[in-house]
Amino acid sequence: MHDCGAQRMSKRNDLLDKKKVLKSIRSMPDKFSVDDIVDRMMLLNAIEEGMADVKAGRTMTLAEAKKHFAK
Repeated sequence: MHDCGAQRMSKRNDLLDKKKVLKSIRSMPDKFSVDDIVDRMMLLNAIEEGMADVKAGRTMTLAEAKKHFAK
């Protein structure tokens, strides 16, 4: 049994808010591809994760980021 997806979805904080998802879908054109909607949901999820990181204090300054990625 492949449980990678089940394990990921079991984290309640990884779930998207339905209202935000519907708002995002409503802003799309009347016709779109499956790839378009998947890309949109992945972007929305990444934004939500970033906002959670900021709220939890998991951030770094620009100088810290430059030093970290210079390695």
